[in-house]
Amino acid sequence: MTRAIYPGSFDPVTNGHLDIADRAAALFDELIICVYDVPQKHLMFTTKERVELMRKAVTHLQNAQVVPYTGLTIGFAREMNARVIVRGLRMTSDFEREFEMALMNKKLAPDIELVCFMTSLEYQFISSSLLKEACELGGDISNLVPNHVADALVKKFSLAKKKPGQQ
Repeated sequence: MTRAIYPGSFDPVTNGHLDIADRAAALFDELIICVYDVPQKHLMFTTKERVELMRKAVTHLQNAQVVPYTGLTIGFAREMNARVIVRGLRMTSDFEREFEMALMNKKLAPDIELVCFMTSLEYQFISSSLLKEACELGGDISNLVPNHVADALVKKFSLAKKKPGQQ
């Protein structure tokens, strides 16, 4: 049985992330989608919110589970007895970053493999940061994220726009 982890911040989960999760779940016996607790970037959603948004988005995947994690990804892969780390690649800059991480991970854990999925053409331009910016400025993101994620984004931005003391 091959167990894989698919780590990311997923802030928020996009249809591009789900495309990778769907394809990985079809390839591996078990897929653990790992929501990184404290990435080095500003987050819109809490870890708990990101885990719940992802869980709701992957209910159709019978062999997938969603868990939060912290620390070194390779350490978490070992803790989960995973033999594979799944990553998605959108463009050249993704490749460069993933290549650097893959070399470090291979040095730290030569027994754990990296499998990269090329993002489907329809999702290549989607990034969580661009998506959040478009939503904040009133753009229609309904075809880029699951419905419950679009609703959560709109709600977050509505709350952020309210001044203290307003209801």
